[in-house]
Amino acid sequence: MARYRSVRDLDWPLLLLSVAICLLGILQIFSATYETDFADAWWKQIVWVVLGLLVLWVMSLVDYHYLLDRAPLFYLLSIVTLVVVLVIGTKVFGSRRWIPLFGGLRLQVSEFVKLVIILVAARYLTELRTERLEARDLLKLGALVLVPVALVMKQPDLGTSLTYLAILGIALFLAGLSWRYWLGFCVLAVVLFPLGWSILKDYQKERLFTFVNPSRDPRGAGYQVIQSKIAVGAGGLRGQGVTRGSQTQLRFLPVPHTDFIFSAFGEEHGFIGVVLALGLYFLLLMQIVQNAQTAPDRAGMYVCMGVAALLLFQVLVNVGMVVGRMPITGIPLPLMSYGGSNALSVFAMLGLVNNVRLQRFVN
Repeated sequence: MARYRSVRDLDWPLLLLSVAICLLGILQIFSATYETDFADAWWKQIVWVVLGLLVLWVMSLVDYHYLLDRAPLFYLLSIVTLVVVLVIGTKVFGSRRWIPLFGGLRLQVSEFVKLVIILVAARYLTELRTERLEARDLLKLGALVLVPVALVMKQPDLGTSLTYLAILGIALFLAGLSWRYWLGFCVLAVVLFPLGWSILKDYQKERLFTFVNPSRDPRGAGYQVIQSKIAVGAGGLRGQGVTRGSQTQLRFLPVPHTDFIFSAFGEEHGFIGVVLALGLYFLLLMQIVQNAQTAPDRAGMYVCMGVAALLLFQVLVNVGMVVGRMPITGIPLPLMSYGGSNALSVFAMLGLVNNVRLQRFVN
């Protein structure tokens, strides 16, 4: 267990920024679900945030080197659990992503696999003790990540599987992967595009068509992005106010408390609110990067940068999605979107970052 000198050694800016973003999310969840069947979602989210803070505290206490040493075991458990999801998982809206728990609760295992991939990549690259990756090292690490990617795509959940690749990408970049390999990836992506296209589900293909031209099916596949852009534009400078957004309150905007929460937030809080929210995310990411720069070893640096890359990827994709600059992938907005599994996994990762910081103060 990590022992630090004082409570002052905790990363309070990281903690306060995280809670501030959560509070904005809870406020928007309350507004987006006002007088609907999901009207109790906001206080449920409060429960998840409180539990998340507890998870953050526990992850701060357990030495991250202890977790790195057991990364292979965590990886095997993750693979087994993802297979179990495909066999007995609860199917919702055509996707089998959740394991049923007591009291009607569901656990989305793929959210926690993100943390495992960060640990696996950090351990693997730290043990190499080299400034340049060889082809065999690249293939080994790539294979380790692509196995859970394939299992999650089978659910199907393209958005979450892409987050695993974001972790792999930043790990390879920090490990000093030669530009020749990056060029090779680009060429390979072009060559394998027809195969990748054939693997996609019909609704996933339709999302890509809609991204290029939303107006081709305004009442069907293009409905979500069109209504989202209308909501964001309707916010203006100051927004329409809490529980007063026309697109949100009249139910034109789909799932405004989960995937499209940023659309609802932009409509009701305007440009000023959007700048505030994105500013908080920027400060949170910079705080994580600072912990990476001051990490006591390479493993700690890889862990912090893996968390930073993952959160940045999710924010960019979600915000880009709601304004029509990215295809709709179903990636939630970290700490704001409603959902227990996502909230707990993000807090676990932030706890791991805090743990790296605390190791600087271990006696």
